[in-house]
Amino acid sequence: MELRQVRYFLALAEECHFGRAAARLHVAQPALSQQIKQLERELGTTLFTRSTRHVELTEAGRHLTGYARTLVAEEERARVHMAELATGRAGRVSVGFIGTATYDVLPRVARTVRARLPGITLDLHGELLTPQLVDGLLTGAYDLAVSRADTADAARVDVTPLRTEPLVAVLPAHHPLAAGPRISLRALAGETFVIHPSQPRSAMYDRVLSACDRAGFRPASLVEVGETATLVVLVAAGHGVALVPQSVQSLRLDGVTYVPLTETESVDLVLARRADRNSPATRQVAAVIEECVRA
Repeated sequence: MELRQVRYFLALAEECHFGRAAARLHVAQPALSQQIKQLERELGTTLFTRSTRHVELTEAGRHLTGYARTLVAEEERARVHMAELATGRAGRVSVGFIGTATYDVLPRVARTVRARLPGITLDLHGELLTPQLVDGLLTGAYDLAVSRADTADAARVDVTPLRTEPLVAVLPAHHPLAAGPRISLRALAGETFVIHPSQPRSAMYDRVLSACDRAGFRPASLVEVGETATLVVLVAAGHGVALVPQSVQSLRLDGVTYVPLTETESVDLVLARRADRNSPATRQVAAVIEECVRA
């Protein structure tokens, strides 16, 4: 049973007239009659009673009508869905975010995709480190990654710059330097630094220690944590100070103060994707991410 035969059957079932059904289908009446007879032979039953003036569905024909409408509707749904996939208006896209982008970028991307591209299903993963994101891109766990610029395997990963943001100090609210409009990084020499981990090596780990080196000191001690939110909580609890990208200020927690630095220290945010995995839906979501970050 071919779908064309099902369409012919349905047209005749609804018109109950060979001439009108043939005109509706834009086929010759003998061709329609031949296809109906062939369908009846394949199904082993009569679908219509015919007279010179009248065509009427048999009981078997009435039962087939429901199936025929379902088949035709499903075919149309499949055509529409394939068209949406081809244009990027449908599909599933997995996106991973580093910790800092989890708070300000992820919510905006989720809202925009839901409003603008409702046919796309997003799998969102936050609070990840750049090495984890790069590994996820290479294994296919993520289609896109909002990460730091330190992406390994450049031959297989395409990187689009999103923004450069300054580093700011995170201090306990009761810290003597918390009340100032700006502080020198050098003023934090001797402090314990709460920092992203060295294993797996976070891009921020190297960035913070390099900034301290340029200021002429090494932190007295380090407390390593995997999640940015936990880092800020530990600062609020008095376990040390930290350096974070300015966007972390969107994470409002009691007991901490964000203070700009007098030095110019910054970190880059990029959008990474595997060079050989770039579906239409992935391109649509990538465009939304770029728009949300740069707005």
